Amino acid sequence: MPKRACKPFWKNASRFFAKFKRKQVVTDIPPLNADNIEERAAWARANTVTEWIAHDTIREDRADGTILLRAAQPLGEVAPNTGHWLHHWAAATPDRMALTERAGPDMDRGPWREVTYGELLGQVRAVGSALLARGLGAGDSIAVLSGNGIDHLILSLAAQYVGVPVVPLAEQYALIEEAHGRLVFVLDKVHPKLAFMDDASRYAAALRLPQLDGVEVVAARPDGAPRDVTAFADLLATPDHLDLDERHAQVGPETLAKILFTSGSSSEPKGVLTTHGMMCANQAQMSAVMPYLSARPPSVTDWLPWNHVFGGSHNVNMMLAHGGTLTIDQGKPTARGFATTLANRREHPGTLAFNVPVGFAMLTDAAHDDAETRKALFKDLDLIFYAGASLPQEVWLRLERFCIEERGGLPMMASSWGLTETAPACLMVHEPIGRSGVIGVPLPAVEVKLIPDQDMRCEIRVKGPNVTAGYFQDPEKTAAAFDDEGFFITGDAVRFVNPKDPARGLIFDGRVSEDFKLNTGTWVQAGSLRMTALDRLKGLVQDLVVCGHDRGEVGLLLFPLPQQISDENTARGALIDPHLSARIEAALREMNDGVSGSAKRITRAMVLSDPPSLAGQEVTDKGSLNIRKILTRRADLLERLYDNEDPALIRV
Repeated sequence: MPKRACKPFWKNASRFFAKFKRKQVVTDIPPLNADNIEERAAWARANTVTEWIAHDTIREDRADGTILLRAAQPLGEVAPNTGHWLHHWAAATPDRMALTERAGPDMDRGPWREVTYGELLGQVRAVGSALLARGLGAGDSIAVLSGNGIDHLILSLAAQYVGVPVVPLAEQYALIEEAHGRLVFVLDKVHPKLAFMDDASRYAAALRLPQLDGVEVVAARPDGAPRDVTAFADLLATPDHLDLDERHAQVGPETLAKILFTSGSSSEPKGVLTTHGMMCANQAQMSAVMPYLSARPPSVTDWLPWNHVFGGSHNVNMMLAHGGTLTIDQGKPTARGFATTLANRREHPGTLAFNVPVGFAMLTDAAHDDAETRKALFKDLDLIFYAGASLPQEVWLRLERFCIEERGGLPMMASSWGLTETAPACLMVHEPIGRSGVIGVPLPAVEVKLIPDQDMRCEIRVKGPNVTAGYFQDPEKTAAAFDDEGFFITGDAVRFVNPKDPARGLIFDGRVSEDFKLNTGTWVQAGSLRMTALDRLKGLVQDLVVCGHDRGEVGLLLFPLPQQISDENTARGALIDPHLSARIEAALREMNDGVSGSAKRITRAMVLSDPPSLAGQEVTDKGSLNIRKILTRRADLLERLYDNEDPALIRV
């Protein structure tokens, strides 16, 4: 573990690395092509007005071909626990806004509920006292069934303050009865002593589950509950417990803060043990390479769900660690939820913008013909940060253009890579590069092990103070998660941007754990092939599964767009549509052009008529496919994919 902090890490003025702030020299935005990558990066560096730090990466090549990477920058000081941040900012800036959210039912125009840092610490201590009065301790846990909200965060911070881990769950597990199986799985695993939700009436069906019998349920709005429920206001009214300060003093880097369950895209969800040390180290790692976080208090309007590590640990803790302001957005980048996000961001645009690529695409579409929206969203940004997938370059270019028009230069534009098990950031882009698709270089104190294949596609493994020690009550999966040197086996694959210069960073290249062999012994890089096929089939299918394990050819099981399905064009779980089939065949033939080798050629496909099943656990709470479940539940369709006489088969 890193050395415990004796003063807040944000006060550390490091003399070990240079900070760069480029003079604003806005010129015409150059296009991006394969021949001008370095020229465009130089242009981005010259026109980035946010302070930034250059990549400085050390590479070590071993005799066995393994490559080790680490950052040259030091880690700096690390807070001992998340409560340390609350005490610091409540003392330094008690009246600064810490949290805000819409207070009423109108998520687009309602009044704002606001909590200052002084108020936040007081409310956290009150709820922490209530937990101690109920006898909760380190061996207990609190399950949170509902989504993001101020009361949710106060409860989570209070539990962390007194050393009780929280288990934040995807709200659809409790709201959608077909998904109750996932909720039951987690409740049976952790046996919480207390459960929380924002609105008891919305979660009435979940409250009837026998797994919650004997569990105290706390709700911000208790009316309409089908059972006894404690009002969250009662916890907020609790006076300081006699043991409160002593219990908080015992909370250190090794204390369990959260159990975060993975989405289960390849197996049953695993409970990732997340300590205070992991989360605090990760904020120190990012602070060391993101000087703008300390230059002025950051602010963000964010919808990313807290049951995922990106929203709940990365973004929330970034605001708390740096005395920033978090506006909780109940919108989402969907047809129904985007209006709420846009209204919230107009009023609270923030200095940092986090989103998934589709969210940024929707924001730039909204800003294109609306000068007022464009000015609100882009005039004050220090950072544009995308994750979850690669940002389309055309969206990147629109973001650049709007920032130059409204801010007079570029903010830092970046991405990162990490996992639930790494709290989450391990790699990060922290210098201007002028393009999308790069996931960065190791953060301070992170050690990366790369295991290359013959094509220099590398399996990536990691070690560092932000990496979990294992999984909740699962010693077998814990043991299997680490190699003999203690590196966490991520299952992901990456490639160098430039193998001769590791400071240029790495590119994500699918998942090694999804790869399989054909019956010829040839490896198929399924994750990479899937991304290529999805790009070729854009507008024709919703998602797909790459198949071919122990077969002679690679095939695809395709999930169509909802509007493509009708009762007239389905046959035993497959869709037969000559027009759609012809378009898919043409796209795949074009994809195969110039491709040599059976591992990269798609020779067959079949369109499924039934969407991925939430009840059947074929789709995770993140919306990604559980490939193993799909292939198991639809084994008959997999056999039909390799039946050359099947009428639903598309031969390529």
